[in-house]
Amino acid sequence: MTDIHLRKRHRLRRKEIMSLSSRIDSSLGTKSFSEEDTVDMAEGPDYEVIFVGGKILAFLPSGEPFLTVRGLLKYGATKRFVTVDMGAVKFVYNGADVMGPGISEVDLGVKVGDLVWVRDERNKRPLSVGRALVGAESMARKEKGKAVSAMHHVGDKLWQLDEPKEKEPEAGSDEDEGEEE
Repeated sequence: MTDIHLRKRHRLRRKEIMSLSSRIDSSLGTKSFSEEDTVDMAEGPDYEVIFVGGKILAFLPSGEPFLTVRGLLKYGATKRFVTVDMGAVKFVYNGADVMGPGISEVDLGVKVGDLVWVRDERNKRPLSVGRALVGAESMARKEKGKAVSAMHHVGDKLWQLDEPKEKEPEAGSDEDEGEEE
């Protein structure tokens, strides 16, 4: 597995934090981070990422701020969602693009090119983030073909950056060391 290499991490000013959070809040209908939070930004290979309290909760694909799956889990969202049926969940969860026939519900404000988040129909939990390839009307009609191009999903490299690292035992150390029999 190759890691994402982040560089030029820096702390954001209050004015920058408010600008980013207000853009996210208006596009997703949520209340995300505020100027009281510790917010950093770093450059990745494909997009910039936003750390809130040390966790990657947002990113900027094509310069547009949007919550990551972890950010959606933390803050929730009421806009720009695409709901898929339970048969599509395992594919979307593993990074597949969303196909039109698998869509069961869509926010009617979604336009072509918008960043959207994909959720399952039963639990309404976020599975991935992607870019809409067709408008909400086409998605609602369940037209054939790709409807959402996946950019980020549960378990991908961006998700794994925030996973706790497993400690490897030191060479030459014995797990029973220090125990008396």
